Amino acid sequence: MKTIRIGLIQQSNTADLKENLYKLAQNIEEASRNGAQLVVLQELHNSLYFCQTEDTRNFDLAEPIPGPSTGFFGELAKQFGIVLVTSLFEKRAAGIYHNTAVVFDTDGSIAGTYRKMHIPDDPAYYEKFYFTPGDLGFRPIQTSVGKLGVQVCWDQWYPEGARLMALQGAELLIYPTAIGYEGSDTPEEQERQREAWTTVQRGHAVANGIPVVAVNRVGHEPDPSGQTGGIRFWGSSFVCGPQGEFLARADKDKEEILIAEVDLERSENVRRWWPFLRDRRIEEFAPLTRRFID
Repeated sequence: MKTIRIGLIQQSNTADLKENLYKLAQNIEEASRNGAQLVVLQELHNSLYFCQTEDTRNFDLAEPIPGPSTGFFGELAKQFGIVLVTSLFEKRAAGIYHNTAVVFDTDGSIAGTYRKMHIPDDPAYYEKFYFTPGDLGFRPIQTSVGKLGVQVCWDQWYPEGARLMALQGAELLIYPTAIGYEGSDTPEEQERQREAWTTVQRGHAVANGIPVVAVNRVGHEPDPSGQTGGIRFWGSSFVCGPQGEFLARADKDKEEILIAEVDLERSENVRRWWPFLRDRRIEEFAPLTRRFID
């Protein structure tokens, strides 16, 4: 049985980058002490979620890959002998920036990268101002604990990316995330949104017969412009199995280090019972490459 222990670090952030990095390092160490072999961090974990406003000064937060942060997190991965999934603001060139996941193997080397493909542009989530859409495709990253289908946040709403990762042998789908409530929504609407976010990702697990790991941030971050009430991130990080069953789920308000055991071999049996990949009518799917069918 191929069982791995996964650590999910759900934390709040401040404007102090050094404080955030110190806190991340402490939490990564604790997850490792609790037996985690794979540790996953939330989206853009080094800083506040700066996309609430369009401000060119925020590009100063970006850095090259490799760069200072990859050095920092690579050392942590090597020190604790873990596979580590991070989420960084990448400066590729002047005027070209990406929202990039970097995966480190147990020796501290970069196992692979993924650049966020789907870029939102909504009130308080002005990501199109900052990020160029990814150009690395949906390609799983091979690591010493398995083949990881890493995507980032807004990607988690799209079944196509999950399917393409699964078709290339991904054993896990992983989504670093930063998503929360808008203050003017009613409590009922807020809960509908949170549950929809959970449900769509559990659907990816079921449709592809592989586990899903989603790691969100938590806490309130004010809008620097004062135009909105800011974002209250809804936490609720979780791991589910290949039938969408919850294996672990974090609180929606509290910082947590969540540990979950995942049996990667169980996916084989689930796919034998529910052979969705076998029965796909691929010869009929060409219209999926069109924006809309009139």
